[in-house]
Amino acid sequence: MSVFDEQLGCSTISFRHLPLRAALRTIADLGFTEIDLGSLPGVCDHVPLDLDARGVRDVADEVRDSGLVVRSINCDVGDLNDPTTDLAASGHLHGLLELAGAVGARAIVLPCGAIDHAPIDNLDSDLDCVAANFDHALIRARRHGVDIWTESLHVFRLCCNSDRAAALSDRLDPDIGIVMDFSHIVASGGSPVEFARRYGRRITHVHIRDATRGTVRLVGKDTIDAPGSINVSVGRGEVDFRAGLAALRAAAFDGHFTLELETRDVTDEQRPDASAAAGRLITELLHNTHQEAS
Repeated sequence: MSVFDEQLGCSTISFRHLPLRAALRTIADLGFTEIDLGSLPGVCDHVPLDLDARGVRDVADEVRDSGLVVRSINCDVGDLNDPTTDLAASGHLHGLLELAGAVGARAIVLPCGAIDHAPIDNLDSDLDCVAANFDHALIRARRHGVDIWTESLHVFRLCCNSDRAAALSDRLDPDIGIVMDFSHIVASGGSPVEFARRYGRRITHVHIRDATRGTVRLVGKDTIDAPGSINVSVGRGEVDFRAGLAALRAAAFDGHFTLELETRDVTDEQRPDASAAAGRLITELLHNTHQEAS
């Protein structure tokens, strides 16, 4: 039996410094039974970025050997607000969907635009472009029996605050799930409680990591000033996990949670202990919010 809540997993991004096999072994040894796989350029290459049929087999074999369950694959398939990005014909997307089927992942998570707050054209047309690419991805994913989710608020990407996240979500097919990331919401100056209340049952997955709060200053219509840090260990930042988890419970969220600990305040040798401590803390809070709701 897992020492952590059955709805709590650990992303391989938490151990991105290790090869995939070693990261999976570390996560399993800590007592987690579920993972998200990371495939993000410059962040985590546990799923190869040049994914071909052999790569799909190799990753699937390593996951199968680990005994861990895959909840989702967190990936980047290009700047979805760029008119030259076409997910209708993306070979990379095809490989990721093949992998998701091979490892039994429920969904792949796609980004909410480029890692740049400035639109390529203008905000409305950029958001329309992102939504159109999601429509293409959803059509292809349905053929594989895989869901499409997005981290609709990401402090470093096009949809870098609550207003932009809402504008994108309004454009998306209701079948596209929303991933709530505590750290990006707080680092953008937003509120996890308000996010949970706003999206409710549309939230399909939650990323757990801490952050320091960003400050927001409006210049013109929409500018983020001094976003906070998303690279602090759980318990060392300003995220009120208890309130956020309670709000999710009140919103009837019934999905899973993943520790995504891309922390920079611990050494690589300290990461296993820091991950276990975060897992115990979130497990306790999940149990407490469940009892309070009963």
